[in-house]
Amino acid sequence: MDEMDIKIEDGKTPKDPGPKDSPGKEKDPKGLDPAKDSEKKEDEKPGDEGPKDMKKDGNDAFDRLQRLSAEFQNYKKRAAREMSDFKKFANEVLLKELLTVADNLERAVESIRDENGPDSPALEGVTLTLDALKKIFKDFHVVEVKSLDEPFDPAFHEAMMRELNNDCPENTVIKEMQKGYMIHDRLLRPALVVVSSACRDASKDK
Repeated sequence: MDEMDIKIEDGKTPKDPGPKDSPGKEKDPKGLDPAKDSEKKEDEKPGDEGPKDMKKDGNDAFDRLQRLSAEFQNYKKRAAREMSDFKKFANEVLLKELLTVADNLERAVESIRDENGPDSPALEGVTLTLDALKKIFKDFHVVEVKSLDEPFDPAFHEAMMRELNNDCPENTVIKEMQKGYMIHDRLLRPALVVVSSACRDASKDK
């Protein structure tokens, strides 16, 4: 026999090694085909949700949109309110300073009337100036606080002293030392007042 012939030893034929695996292709030790497994993974993409999940996401997005819309409406209302307040009270500081001018003009009117009588030319000039100032107050919604004969209210009045008086109920404003003023619905300056205090009945102490 030639050297190329396969030798038979002990009556056994050599095993057929079988077809060799193609290079670059390895089998999974668990017997799975990596190519088919990757195709399966591509088909099952992450985030692939069913109809229920899509409906839930849509509802959540709608709820967020509604909340944003409500917040924007509240912002618009708040901004409009702040702008309105700014317009109403923008001149508050200046008008408060002018109140002192009005006080001085009123004192001048009383003094001239007492000294020179009601027909004094000076009285007429000061009165016209005071009236012009009061018109400015009216245009900017500045009004006097009603105090005399009213119950004392710490929200509008500032008590300077108490005075015994049995002719009116206790804690009633009986004198106004300085006028108070409001601007729109806000106190611009409290009124300085004298408040009544009832006299004690001596018979009750016996």
